[in-house]
Amino acid sequence: MAGLRFADLQSRPTEFLDFTSLTLDEFQQLVPPFETAFQAHMASWRLDGKPRTARQFAVYTNCPLPTPEDRLLFILAYIKTYSLQVVQGRLFSMGQSKANQWIHVLLPVLLAALRTLGDAPARSLTALAQRLGVTVADAATVVAPLEEALVPVVTGPAAASGSPLLPMTGPNDASSAPKTLLNRRTVIVARKRTTPSKMSCS
Repeated sequence: MAGLRFADLQSRPTEFLDFTSLTLDEFQQLVPPFETAFQAHMASWRLDGKPRTARQFAVYTNCPLPTPEDRLLFILAYIKTYSLQVVQGRLFSMGQSKANQWIHVLLPVLLAALRTLGDAPARSLTALAQRLGVTVADAATVVAPLEEALVPVVTGPAAASGSPLLPMTGPNDASSAPKTLLNRRTVIVARKRTTPSKMSCS
């Protein structure tokens, strides 16, 4: 199965917008700074996240994302749909582990490109107010109520530091959901008691 490619999708503007949230013109403006940030990243790091010590990065003939446009399409489609990595990999003709590597490389690359263009997401009300040219109180009226936010708003020097592109997850605490260990004796016994008729779909 051939994977999704920019060359195939660019002729369908509505579908392209659905996949990326960008028009073709907006996408093309993002490609040069994105590729510059990508090449800078790959000059120091390998795809597996280890420091580059030997040969330079090169696009091989069997690369699943051979062009800058394909790489940008990959990461924008991932952010737009936030699909499982196995689904994202299948969409672009690669396995889950390779999709994981590309996601971890391309997310910071996209953020660096957006910062270059001055379009990186504002991570504090102060930064948003400065971007909009309004007061902090006015900026607060355009964001979601803070009671719904799981992550507190950060102001000051910490807000300007390199934060992840998608920090919309809750605190990294232990989950309150009970964990079922499938190798527990009681679970194994319960599975053996299940009759075949209960397992069927008929």
